Amino acid sequence: MLRRFRSASALLAALLVLSLTGCWGSRDPSEAPVRVTSPAGDLFANGACISLRPTRGDRHLTVFVDPGHGGPDPGTSGTTRDGRTVFEKGATLAVGLDLASMLRADGFRVVLSRTRDTAVARLGPSDVVGGALTLDAAHRDVVARVECANASGAELLLSIHFNAFDDPSVGGTETFYDEARPFAADNQRFAELVQREVVAAMARGGWNTPDRGIAPDTSIEAPQLSARAAAYPHLLELGPAQAGWLDTPSKMPGVLCEPLFLSDPFEADIAASRAGQQALAGAFARAIDNYFAGRGRATPTSTPTG
Repeated sequence: MLRRFRSASALLAALLVLSLTGCWGSRDPSEAPVRVTSPAGDLFANGACISLRPTRGDRHLTVFVDPGHGGPDPGTSGTTRDGRTVFEKGATLAVGLDLASMLRADGFRVVLSRTRDTAVARLGPSDVVGGALTLDAAHRDVVARVECANASGAELLLSIHFNAFDDPSVGGTETFYDEARPFAADNQRFAELVQREVVAAMARGGWNTPDRGIAPDTSIEAPQLSARAAAYPHLLELGPAQAGWLDTPSKMPGVLCEPLFLSDPFEADIAASRAGQQALAGAFARAIDNYFAGRGRATPTSTPTG
């Protein structure tokens, strides 16, 4: 996660309609999406924190999938080789919806942090200034994703993002996990699976993208927007509690993956293409399946901290 660029958004229209149809369609009404409720109240925007039942079999396992950014927060952006603009929030949502469809067909219940171009937290008029989220609203939006994951009872968390850097020749896949949790060993094992599957999927697709490896979330070198954020060296979705900043952390193993750099036109092409989005979704689905197949093999950390 290197230095990010920000810009206004516009991308999802036809792609989103197609993805949503593929995700839950118009089958049995019992398969319709259900909004997850939080004990803390009505925290979530319309279209956010949505539970989807399996479409084939039932493994009695829930996966929380978080397509990063959304609504007034476009994330980073890039330009494809033919000049099209790709926004992070659109690419993450497309991959997340494809992944949800695959996981449901494999017997998983899936909870999506968002199912359309929206923030996850319910926002008010004062939360958006000049078309962008305020710092407080941006913080609440990520905390709302944690609250959704916990309220869903998920056993595993995957946050999907894309990367960017000043130098357009920099690219590749990297996956972050947190070491300061009671389930740190499971975090690392899941990160290794995600990284391996994404790198392999890119190679199978004929896209020779670099393997940047896995790393603890405390190693991320990104600008902090406030002193309070700088005082918390973890990713909010993955890290331990800190009073007043993250009172209730996520309760399940998880990782954040940035499979491509949108600032690299070649990798932006992959992120913008249906073939690339489906390849990434398939890689994530295989990693999740392999995680549960090997569950119990990890050794718990000796010094859990949150």
